[in-house]
Amino acid sequence: MLREDQIAVLVVDDHPLFRAGICDRIQSVDDSIVVVGEAGSGQEACEFIAAAPPAVVLMDIAMAGMNGIEATRVISASWPEVAVIILSVYDDDQYVQAALKAGASGYLLKTVDAAELRESIRQVARGGSALSPEVMRTVLSHLTDSHPQPVGLTDRERQVLELVASGAANKVIAKELALSPRTVEAHLRSIFDKLGVTSRTEAVASALRAHSIRIPDGN
Repeated sequence: MLREDQIAVLVVDDHPLFRAGICDRIQSVDDSIVVVGEAGSGQEACEFIAAAPPAVVLMDIAMAGMNGIEATRVISASWPEVAVIILSVYDDDQYVQAALKAGASGYLLKTVDAAELRESIRQVARGGSALSPEVMRTVLSHLTDSHPQPVGLTDRERQVLELVASGAANKVIAKELALSPRTVEAHLRSIFDKLGVTSRTEAVASALRAHSIRIPDGN
């Protein structure tokens, strides 16, 4: 039985040795993050989640059968309380955008160090988002080639979304902007509707492309 302060994680990858390495990297420092299961395919992941939903799923993309993007789409639709972080060797824009559109809360490369991976797990478990610097650069590299359409976000919605882009969870955003958490949720629903997206990370990517928000310091 997990304590209230522990984060349950499911590791999904078709290479057993890689799964073992990830489990060791995220559990070696303390017991605040606990691997509760492993899966070798998207289908196995969905079956595991149906029986015992974890807080966070670390998901590979390239797997036989149901791949990571398809599995993320199913998880986002069926278990929206479960956050998915894509952990992949691919930083191509097509994979990043597909993952965000599918509902991923984060996208990290497999070269991520253990400390960043653990912090990313904590961020998405709190309702935040996590994009590796390399992935953020991939998103931004297409800005100059795009033809953005104006997006009618209010000043407050821009402030909310810029904090989302920094990885802040709703409670942190509420405190920073002196709002209630419910008001933050209402702003996010409005942002999603205006941008035509379904996830926080997809909203950030879409707004960056449209030059509707500024890049937070440090990204």
